[in-house]
Amino acid sequence: MINRELIRLKVVQLVYSNYKNPGKTLEKAVEELSFSLAQSYDLYHYLLLLIPEITDFGRELYESSYSRMKSLGESETPNPRFINNRFAAQLAANSQLNKFADKKGTHHWQEEEGELRALFKIISSSEIYADYMNSEEDSYEADKAFWKKVYKKYICENESIESCLEEWSIYWNDDKYIIDTFVLKTISHFKETNGADQPLLAAYDKAEDWEFAQNLFKSALLNKAEYEKLIAANTHNWTLERLPVIDVVIMVTALAEIINFPQIGLSITFNEYINLIKAYSTPQNASYVNGLLDNIVKKLTKENKLIKQ
Repeated sequence: MINRELIRLKVVQLVYSNYKNPGKTLEKAVEELSFSLAQSYDLYHYLLLLIPEITDFGRELYESSYSRMKSLGESETPNPRFINNRFAAQLAANSQLNKFADKKGTHHWQEEEGELRALFKIISSSEIYADYMNSEEDSYEADKAFWKKVYKKYICENESIESCLEEWSIYWNDDKYIIDTFVLKTISHFKETNGADQPLLAAYDKAEDWEFAQNLFKSALLNKAEYEKLIAANTHNWTLERLPVIDVVIMVTALAEIINFPQIGLSITFNEYINLIKAYSTPQNASYVNGLLDNIVKKLTKENKLIKQ
């Protein structure tokens, strides 16, 4: 699950933290990187748990409404389709997810009834919900498609959820937009026949990705002064001090990757870090940084100090 896009984001965040609060040993810094990435994997589980938690909240409302209607002698009863959603039930029974929840004990969503109530209200008032509840198609695939639509529409880019996450962990501030893609990927991969044994995404996409994370982080920290000199030598009429710290941090990390990982194509590295500049700085700065990094790469190549496969 933890892919290189997420690793680059985490490395930039922690290199920036080191700029602001220097003094940690390299060993302690690497430990924090490991912990930060583990927190991202926790967030993946918490976002998956949100689906059965919303379903359980809807079940409580359904049972209350059902009892009230029965006591009044009404012949009609509420539509149970939402609470009988087969995908949500499979996710609630998932052995890996339950192992995570058991390990955490009382997890965050169980303490956020107000957030669950607000989410259920939004979902149950939506056209997606109305279409699902009234559809003649009654299948596992329809149930799964419903939650995928709901997640994309009402959980991705949800400021209220993001505020909750920021309160729960300082390591989740900027992770959600990436983790959301992993949750959607997981929903797509679910198969009814797998039941509770449906595998979730592994902690790392590839076994070597943790090695990549450590080496990138160490290279950025240990060679910071060298990379800053390269940046300063190519800023023309600007001084390094005039550049935003976050821009310098992203360029230092980009150079750590460009110089130390010859197997990674330049276009991949440029795209990843320019996207980070756009997210953390401005589009104007992204254009400037792109040109500056390009000049450094050309100079290093000309001096035979940079060889890309």
